[in-house]
Amino acid sequence: MRICVVGTGYVGLVTGACLAHVGHHVVCVDRDAAKIEGLNRGVLPIFEPGLPDMVSAQRAAGRLAFSTELAGAVARAEVVFITVGTPPAPGGEADLGSVEAVARAIGAALDGYKVIVNKSTVPVGCGDWVAMLVHEGLAARRGARLPAGGGGGGADLSAGAGSETEEPPTFDVVSCPEFLREGSAIHDTFHGDRIVVGSASSRAIAVMRELYTPLVEQRFAGGDPQRPIPFVVTDLGSAEMIKYAANCFLATKVSFINEIANVCERVGADVTQVAAGIGLDHRIGRHFLNAGIGWGGSCFPKDVRALTHIARDYGHEARLLQAVIEVNEAQRQVALVKLQQHLKSLKGKTVGLLGLAFKPDTDDLREAPAMGLARQLLKLGAGVRAYDPIASSRAQAELPALRTCDDPYVLAEGCDALVVATEWPEFRALDLGRMRLAMRGHHVFIDGRNMFEPAVLKELGFVYVGVGR
Repeated sequence: MRICVVGTGYVGLVTGACLAHVGHHVVCVDRDAAKIEGLNRGVLPIFEPGLPDMVSAQRAAGRLAFSTELAGAVARAEVVFITVGTPPAPGGEADLGSVEAVARAIGAALDGYKVIVNKSTVPVGCGDWVAMLVHEGLAARRGARLPAGGGGGGADLSAGAGSETEEPPTFDVVSCPEFLREGSAIHDTFHGDRIVVGSASSRAIAVMRELYTPLVEQRFAGGDPQRPIPFVVTDLGSAEMIKYAANCFLATKVSFINEIANVCERVGADVTQVAAGIGLDHRIGRHFLNAGIGWGGSCFPKDVRALTHIARDYGHEARLLQAVIEVNEAQRQVALVKLQQHLKSLKGKTVGLLGLAFKPDTDDLREAPAMGLARQLLKLGAGVRAYDPIASSRAQAELPALRTCDDPYVLAEGCDALVVATEWPEFRALDLGRMRLAMRGHHVFIDGRNMFEPAVLKELGFVYVGVGR
């Protein structure tokens, strides 16, 4: 099928490359000419394992292209994906400015029947709103009267057209939320837990089913036909809610185990053992029960706040979600509090941060706990060094006072304390004894992700401090 993906950020690039890999012909469009020029030279604006090779292979095969020309890409496509960002506005609600601009532009470029797929994370009800905007964009181009209600496809907008016999463009808007984890997005696309499609149009659902058949049936190189992906059909609003509900539930699990960790510290229990014990209950599960210094990233913070805001707009106070946010905000202070407990005044002390990205296998610094901690330490007069396998250059640009190191052993030189802020797997292979010898004075080791065994670190001479242990 012929696909247009509008937006070449994280979701758009992964979606476009993966759909090309399973045989579709994809054009990814972005108004940022510098970004498109870079993509055409093989330079990706994000870090995601495996994505550069996939993009290169699909471009070479002629199934993936990049362009700034929206109108032509939309006109040629059967399916148009909207994958632009919806960052949080100052009040916590989603900023839908980019979605609005794209929807109008798609309407102005419509030619024949299209399925318009909203893959951006948007509040419930935005599917109908996007349909209205597409109608407005199309009507502005054709000089037609706007249809009442602004619903989905099928509206006759031929009034004012150049020919009485010209077939009016029609469309349907569907919701198809993404469930990609940064660092494993390609795997999540090819072997996800489900594909959700929300629409009231049987025609649109049939198109989406055809589009996703290679993934559902695992008919592609590297697919596993023994493990098909469920294809879940819902109404438009339910699909939009599924995305928010999923992320909010996962954020709740993390805040829950962090709350338990705080109790464990006070009663003398070990949260890692508690998590292992409760995680064996199939009703609970082991995933997202790792206590630490809080969650960040591009999804959890904005989606929990956005759903809280949506609920408030409809007269409901989402108290549990508000508590999830409050617990996480408090948890992000844990590392600073522990440093103050062991180093007392932080002025003049040097702290080394192991990890900067909000999670491993990404260079994403959005609401990363490490970056928040670095800012607080600098404000209190501490010297801050940091090492991250991928995100150091971005962090340096965002926070010039931060000293980034290319070597974790150089990082440790002269530090009073080390803080594990991101659980990069390669940290497990570090020679921690060598790092301790390079430190000075206090030898405090804040294990903000509970990666290491306390007894081993203590034997090496560290003052080991975990979370909930």
